[in-house]
Amino acid sequence: MYAAVDLGSNSFRLHIGKHDGEAIRVLKSMREPIRLAAGLDAAGNLSEAAMQTALACLKSFRVALAGYQLDAVRVVATSAMRVARNSAAFLPAAEQAIGYPIEIISGEEEGRLIYMGVANAIAQPVERRLVIDIGGGSTELILGRGAEIERVESFSIGTVKQSLSFFVGGRVDAPSFEAAILSARSHFEDAAPPYHPQYWKRCYGSSGTARTIADIIVKNNLGREVNAASLDALKARFIDFGHVSRIEMAGLRPDRAGTIIGGLAILIALVHELDIAVVEPIEAGLRMGVMWDLYLRSTKRDRREQSVRGCLEKFHVDPARASRVADDAVALYAQMKPGSDTYTRLLYWSALLHEVGLAVSQTGYHKHAAYMVENADLPGFTTREQKAMSRLILAQKGNLRKVVEALADPDFLKAVVALRLAILFMHSRIELDFSELKLRMKSRIELEIRRDWVSDHPTVAYWMEKEQELWDEVGIDFSIRANA
Repeated sequence: MYAAVDLGSNSFRLHIGKHDGEAIRVLKSMREPIRLAAGLDAAGNLSEAAMQTALACLKSFRVALAGYQLDAVRVVATSAMRVARNSAAFLPAAEQAIGYPIEIISGEEEGRLIYMGVANAIAQPVERRLVIDIGGGSTELILGRGAEIERVESFSIGTVKQSLSFFVGGRVDAPSFEAAILSARSHFEDAAPPYHPQYWKRCYGSSGTARTIADIIVKNNLGREVNAASLDALKARFIDFGHVSRIEMAGLRPDRAGTIIGGLAILIALVHELDIAVVEPIEAGLRMGVMWDLYLRSTKRDRREQSVRGCLEKFHVDPARASRVADDAVALYAQMKPGSDTYTRLLYWSALLHEVGLAVSQTGYHKHAAYMVENADLPGFTTREQKAMSRLILAQKGNLRKVVEALADPDFLKAVVALRLAILFMHSRIELDFSELKLRMKSRIELEIRRDWVSDHPTVAYWMEKEQELWDEVGIDFSIRANA
């Protein structure tokens, strides 16, 4: 069983599901209208009230999660947490409340997961489709064919800001709607051409916004499908009410009226700007995508592996050198008996990518590689994972003062030792025999190697001496013993 928790800009949601044949069946679902984006103050900080409401919700989610035997849990935060200036300060309390790490994902990663949820729900392997997801703080457009994503973009426009900015005080009139639609079109007009209908056959609306709008249209006899005419009819009906507080329509909960008007303006803008004939609502999206991602990871079909391999190919990294360092680094790391497997895969991928900076320059390539890995669009990876890999890659050579704070984590320290030694042995052209090499790490680093390695490879003694000096600079003793 898998659990996906979506800390959205408007609502927090939880899905618990089980892989059942070719589908994931949802066993439990929870939703709380936290309205995190509305809790951002003028300086861009989450207000104390918004944070307290969020923490109370996360505690209730923790209780729900504890009632199931779960194979994996993933908690993702989207637009509001991406833009909040104090999100880093809030994150530890939020993680403590729910009992799991929280990943603030990029808009592109959000789009990838949304598409994964939709693609697996539809299961049409050759269908060309456009997926639209209008959230509380951002809107994602994803173009793909079957399970493969061809293009994904995230736009910083969502239902909350659009509603607050253009329907001030809850007033709903024609000029406000026209201004909201025009503003939304301005966000999409430059990016629109690649998403025009010649590139796809069907368009799906994966968000709660699209599903709610479709529900209102059908239940109030405004049309049989979501198209320009039915959306304009809904807009006219909202204008007739004149104020959010007076909106009463079948299919619309009163608490959603305040944000659905902003979502309607965005959807109208997209339909006109992208020339969309029909938007089909679908009960799949981010949370289903997260659970599918967890399932695929458990079956060794990890999207992160594909991202790393794609990066190696794109920047023409020598695959033999990369694989050798990665395999040796993981083997050396295992000898030091880390406390958990947190860094095992990250070390492997970091080792594969350690020379990617050579695409920029031979000088300081480790610095270029660290920057590239931290800032690249690597589907499947969280920001936290990319930062950890960036630090490992930065620490692959040279002084260790640049990562001295991170070395306080014993397992990260062991990963750095393993990576540096794997690279050192590769450069010295030493084929490692792990039955004749011993590496331990307790209060100090202890390395035992064969004596003839030093005699057969003259540079080893020099590099080992340099390595001892560099570790000594950060207060860590590195002892090396050559055996017979």
